Amino acid sequence: MTTTAAINFITDGFPAPGLRPTQRLITGNKEEDGKGYFLVTDNGDHHRVMGENQAVANIIYSTNENPVDLNDDKDIKYAQENEVSLTLRAYSFRLSHERKANQKKKPGLHITNGTVVRMIDFGPGVESPMHRAMSIDYGIVLEGEFELTLDSGETRIMKRGDVSVQRATAHKWKNITAGETEAGRMLYVLLDCKEVLVQGKKIEGFLGELEKEYEGRSA
Repeated sequence: MTTTAAINFITDGFPAPGLRPTQRLITGNKEEDGKGYFLVTDNGDHHRVMGENQAVANIIYSTNENPVDLNDDKDIKYAQENEVSLTLRAYSFRLSHERKANQKKKPGLHITNGTVVRMIDFGPGVESPMHRAMSIDYGIVLEGEFELTLDSGETRIMKRGDVSVQRATAHKWKNITAGETEAGRMLYVLLDCKEVLVQGKKIEGFLGELEKEYEGRSA
């Protein structure tokens, strides 16, 4: 995060203070009759604190192929592998190198040929660095109010229910909820995309200070 706002605001992981826990429902088809049923009901217990305890991410689900193979719960197994298990408690106790080695890896910002559904709670006034994901990203404001800024300097204010469609553009987010005094929540759905050419030249992804938050670059 590029701001010094809301340092140590996240005290207990997901959700951020002032925001309600989210419910994740995963369905399946019964073997005996093919009827649907609720396979998993939880609050997405794969969270990761970001910055200096300024935000917290919750990976709701992820896939690594298109079309997705649902047989034998192949997709669920992959999503479990791509979950984040390092919690605020783990960070607070500064795990030893040996214990850190046993933790699940941080997933990349997006997944080649796949999708990521990521919910992020931002502390008051928290601003992300400028970055470009080589993907098409749907950003939905769930709670609060955000300022979306492009590298051209153009800005837009997004309120609850507003949706952005980022087409591999460089941008940054700032939580301006209640005059930068309250937490805000965004939902991002990232889908892989082909190379993007501008005037015949391939543009590259970059993460800036977000590099340390994700495994590998976004390109």
